[in-house]
Order: sequence, then C-alpha cells, then structure tokens
Amino acid sequence: MANVALASHPATRRRVLPRSVSKFLSNRGAVLGAVIVGVFALVAILAPYISPHDPFTPNYRAIRKAPSAIYWLGTDEAGRDILTRILYGARVSLSAGVVSVIVALVTGIPLGLVAGYFGGWIDMIVSRFTDALLAIPSLVLAITLAAFLGPSLTNAMIAIGIASMPIFIRLTRGQVLSVKTEDYVEGGRAIGLPHRWILWRYILPNALPPIVVQASITIATAIIAEASLSFLGIGQQPPNPSWGSMLNTAKNFMNQAPWMSIFPGAAICLTVLGFNLLGDGLRDALDPRDA
Repeated sequence: MANVALASHPATRRRVLPRSVSKFLSNRGAVLGAVIVGVFALVAILAPYISPHDPFTPNYRAIRKAPSAIYWLGTDEAGRDILTRILYGARVSLSAGVVSVIVALVTGIPLGLVAGYFGGWIDMIVSRFTDALLAIPSLVLAITLAAFLGPSLTNAMIAIGIASMPIFIRLTRGQVLSVKTEDYVEGGRAIGLPHRWILWRYILPNALPPIVVQASITIATAIIAEASLSFLGIGQQPPNPSWGSMLNTAKNFMNQAPWMSIFPGAAICLTVLGFNLLGDGLRDALDPRDA
C-alpha cells in the first residue's frame, strides 16, 4: 500500500500539468497578464540597448520639455529623457518585486512547513509571531523597517520581503495541515522516511500551487510598496531612476509638466495589472477542483 501511495501523487501532477497549461492559455486575461509581464521583463533586461538617451546626464537646454519626436515622453526637471528613465526604472521595480518575494518565500515557507507539520509548541510560537506581524499593515511595517535599516534599494527590498513573509507562513501552514493527512504522506511515515524527506519531497510539492499564485500577486504588491518607499525617499535614491522617485519629483510640477507623473504612474499601473492578471490566471489553472 505504501508503494502505491508514494507513486500516486507524482503521476497525478504529470497528468494535471498539461491540463493546467491548457486552461491557462485559454484564459485571455491570464495570457494578457503574461504578455504584459513579459514585455516589462524584456524592457528591463534590454534597457541599456534600447534606451534612446542616457538616464543620468542632465540636459539643461531641454528642461521639462513636452513629448516630442526627440523625447517621446518628454523630459524631467533636469532635462533627462523620461522614456529612458522609465525603461531603467523597470529594472528597479521588477527586481524589487521579485527579490522581495524571494525573501518572503525563503523565510516564510520553512516556518510554515515546520509549524504545520510538527504542530504543538512550534506551531504556537510561529502562529503567534505571524499574528503579531499581520496585526501591522504590511506597507506600514515595510516603511518602518526601511526607515530603521536606512534609505537604499537593498534595505527596501529586505523590508518589503519581511513585511510580506507572514502571508506565506500562514498559507504554507494551512496547506501543510491539509496535505499531511494524505495517504502518500502516511505511507512515507510507515516505511520510516525521515521528516525532512517527507516535507521536501512529498508535502512541499503538493503545497506549492497556491504559494506560486500568491507569489505572483505579492510581486504586484511589492512593486507598489517599492514605489511608495522610493516616493517617500527611503527606497531607491536619486539620481538612480525609479518610478516612485520619479513621481516624488513630478508632484512639484503637476501643472507645468503633467507628463512627468502620467507616464511613470502608467508604468506602475500596467505592471501591477499584469501581475494581478497573471496571478488570477494561475489560480484558475492550478485549481484542483476544476482538474
């Protein structure tokens, strides 16, 4: 019975995977989200090669110029090309979103695994720690941590990752509580497999789908958080391009040069929309009830 139980779930995943891919591709919103994310990722990678101007060098003869054939999206208060700075800012926002979520995953998943699997006093300590962090709004917690660590992009990513960690602790714990009672897990215990093997080989792979969905959605939240921290001056520091810091400068020129705020704001909205659509599509595609 143990051998049958242990062999059942990988085969099930192999059958479900093509079906999930088909469901994802049939979802227009999900495909649109994937395209938006892919475009911004490509832009971030190719920014040094496709940017029409230098993102740092000011041009005092072209201060706050409206969009034109030379400066497609206009220039900022120092005469720098806004399109170029948006392209470079995509690197900052996407890296901040991805790295922050990686920090949250690396810290949150192990805590959720041990809390859900072993229970008892370990579960109680981890759960109370999670509840304490969840009692503070994530953006407020990120701002507090970033201010404590000091203004820099690295510290901002660490702060956002720690602020996002409780979501993954709670989600992983809930998935483990559901999965650890399955027959293949009981079969693994029956033949004497060590706890670490059961956790990483049998429980975690079956708990991953909702975690992947949550990670995609949390990247969107992290991008907004990074923009907020940069807007407040505790994220990416000028003159390095960042969508949030661009908005911080643009607020002083809303009447004279509205394009300085419109285009960075549109970039944030599009990126967040893309990750949210992607996350919704992954949720529908990986939903086992529809498999």
